[in-house]
This record gives sequence, structure tokens and C-alpha cells, in this order.
Amino acid sequence: MDSDNWVVQNLENALNTWNTKMAEVWSLLTMSPQNFKGGGIWHVILQINGAVKGIGLALLVLFFLIGVVKTCGSLTDVKRPEHALKLFIRFAIAKGVVTYGLDLMMALFDIAQGAMRTIMSASGVGSATKTTLPKAMVDAIEDCGFFESIPLWAVTLIGSLFITVLSFIIILTVYGRFFRLYMYTAIAPIPLSTFAGQPTQNIGVSFLKSYAGVCLEGAIIVLACIIFSKFAASPPVVDKDAAAATMVWKYVGELAFNMLVLVGMVKMSDHLVKEMLAL
Repeated sequence: MDSDNWVVQNLENALNTWNTKMAEVWSLLTMSPQNFKGGGIWHVILQINGAVKGIGLALLVLFFLIGVVKTCGSLTDVKRPEHALKLFIRFAIAKGVVTYGLDLMMALFDIAQGAMRTIMSASGVGSATKTTLPKAMVDAIEDCGFFESIPLWAVTLIGSLFITVLSFIIILTVYGRFFRLYMYTAIAPIPLSTFAGQPTQNIGVSFLKSYAGVCLEGAIIVLACIIFSKFAASPPVVDKDAAAATMVWKYVGELAFNMLVLVGMVKMSDHLVKEMLAL
């Protein structure tokens, strides 16, 4: 039964916001870009990708010519069969990468999603663990008189505000990952066209590594959420002999610290992936 105490209600509302956002985080991490928001955004991204592909093919020829000029000392080198074959193979591969770049990127995404599902299956954690107030603390708060509740109001307001802010920060970070996936997909033909020239191919390699990094961020976020779920499964210990204000302060402080660690790890997921991939 829900409590009619304002302090308890305020804390429960903040925790409900956190639990709702965490459930949304898990849902977003296991969702593909094609299904995000009903697929409407993905349809627009595909249209942009198709339109930009023409620019990518034009740049493909330009980068290929730049590569020929940079790598060949004279026209005699181009006429050599082995060198001409090498240039033809490079051009054909670059053309294939630009034409089928979307399929290549979705394959990378599927690999990252497979790793994420493996992590979730191995850990036995398939959803967010709900964070709730201990009954002993709720009973202690409800037993407080009016004047005893005054310090609880201040603690509750600060704790609830902090938890709510962290809830929106973590969900914004996960949404930001989806936006980056869409942006990479939309303009992919342009950086992929750099594979046509040997001097510019590093740009294409860096692009694919960066995209793979964004895909792998999901696995890092899942790991952070799994660790937090284990923390949430063992909530902070409530000292039943302490005053209500002290009890709430210690509990909310430790809980907020755990949440802050999780949000910090989620925010740092892109930096961790960059260190792993040497980006």
C-alpha cells in the first residue's frame, strides 16, 4: 500500500523515475536502429544515405585519381600490368565498400549486439533491477512528528533532485548513442569513398573503427548496468537504531553514490571504447 507521508512519497517518486529510465535504457540497448521510434527515423536516414551515395561515388573517382598521382611516378608505372591490376582491385573494392557500405555497417552493429546479448545471458541479468525504499526506513519516517520531519524534508529534496537529474543524464547518454549511429549511417558513403586512394584510406579505416566503437558502447553500458544491478540487489544497510534523518541521509547518500558511479561509467563508455580500439 502506498504511503501518504510526503517525505516517503517524494523519495518513491524519485526512485520510480530512476526505475523507469533504467528500464528504458535496457529497452534501448537491445533495440536496433530500424525499430527505434517505430522506424520512421531509420527511413529518413536511408533516404539521406542513398542521396549521399552519389556524392560518395563522385569522390571515389577523385580519391582514386589522387592515389594514382601520389603512388605512380609516371604513366609508365600505370601501364605495368601488375600495377594496373593493383589499381583496378583497389578501385573495385572501394566501389563495393561505398555501394554496400550500409550492409557492412549493419553487420558490425549486429556483431556488437550479439556480444551484448552474450554478456546479458552469461550474467543472468536481462532487465533492470528496481530500486525501492526499505520498509524499516519507511516505518521510521512515518513515525516522525512534524518537527522531526523538518530535517527530513531538506534531505529528501536534495536526494530526490539528485536522483532525478542522474536519471535524465543516463537516458540522454543512451539516446545520444542512437543519434550518433544515425549520423554515421547517414554520411557513410563520403568517408568510405576514401578507400579508393592509398594516401586517403586511413580516413575510411578511422571511420569504420569509430563506428564500431559507437556500436561497442552498448556492451560497455550493459556491463555497467549489470554491475549496478548487483549493487541494487544488495541495497545500503539501514541502521534501525539511528534517528530518522540520519537513517535517510546515509541511505540516500550511499544510493546516490552508487547511481553516480553508474552514470559516470555510462558517460565514460565512449572513452573506454576509444582506449580499447586505440582511437
